[in-house]
Amino acid sequence: MGSVAGKVAFITGVARGQGRAHAVRLASEGADIIGLDICADLESMDYPNATLDDLTETKRLVEATGRRMIARQADVRYYDQVEAVFEEGFAEFGRIDIVLANAGVIRLASEANPQLEWDEILSTNLTGVWNACRVTIPKMIECGNGGAIVMTSSTAGIKAPATMLAGGQAYSASKHGMIGLMRTWARELAQYSIRVNTIHPTGVLTGMTQNETMAAMFADPTAMTATMQNALPVQILEATDIADFVEFLVSDRGRYITGQTLGVDAGFLVN
Repeated sequence: MGSVAGKVAFITGVARGQGRAHAVRLASEGADIIGLDICADLESMDYPNATLDDLTETKRLVEATGRRMIARQADVRYYDQVEAVFEEGFAEFGRIDIVLANAGVIRLASEANPQLEWDEILSTNLTGVWNACRVTIPKMIECGNGGAIVMTSSTAGIKAPATMLAGGQAYSASKHGMIGLMRTWARELAQYSIRVNTIHPTGVLTGMTQNETMAAMFADPTAMTATMQNALPVQILEATDIADFVEFLVSDRGRYITGQTLGVDAGFLVN
């Protein structure tokens, strides 16, 4: 029997990258999945977002494990859209045990519209997490089975980047902000055996890092050296590395872990 057999997970940003890896990993351990992704580009972004084809592929991969998935296009910035997807999934599966608030964006290169970049990054990365949790927590309490909530922060949520650019500042602020949300909910939800934690990955091989904008930035070896400062001799992690840790954290093996900022960072934060 899998580590999360019979459970249901709600995942944002599920179409590719870490979100897809989480969905497939948890499905392989017996969970059914409710997932959403914007599947559209934001005006302030300088790299392509996931597509509907990506979302369809995630659903195919989940179902290939023998589990079920509700996969919908929705924007985490808007509570009503998040609520509609979750309520559809809850009606289908009848429970909620795991929430992975994973959707996130960044502006990688120089500023074009600083105010828009700030607004879109904060509303996706921080308001989106708040929406995902506000939608699911009442049902998680009502179900009475406890649960686990994991917010995908970043090493930039603990170790601030050196930047004067709005995109980097907004990204760091949003990832720091998750820690406050996490600690508040960890304290309030412990009485219901609901655990809440943030994870803080270093660079991960996803669409956010594998694109033309990032390639152009790292054509300069100095930029690569300054950015990828992992203590361990590895430049970048795989999405499956993060998914393996998340599976542990949301399973019974992580049942006493709550209120924590957990680095999956190849030693970035100690370097």
